[in-house]
Amino acid sequence: MAPEFGDAIKYEKSITTKIEGAIRYNELSKKLGRPAPVPSIFIDGDLVFDQTPGQEELREFLERYISNAAGKD
Repeated sequence: MAPEFGDAIKYEKSITTKIEGAIRYNELSKKLGRPAPVPSIFIDGDLVFDQTPGQEELREFLERYISNAAGKD
């Protein structure tokens, strides 16, 4: 889904079996105050989905998020 949003979003997949992913998972869990759910989606360090959403739900969320972020500039 990311390609349809072009440069408006950047995503990073964290693989917890790799050191970088494990470190990121620990950072997110610490900020959350509990183990981060797997799978989950964080945006700007905030948990927004604690399970994988459907494509349409994710698309609608991202469109609103990008629109709101653009209004803050």
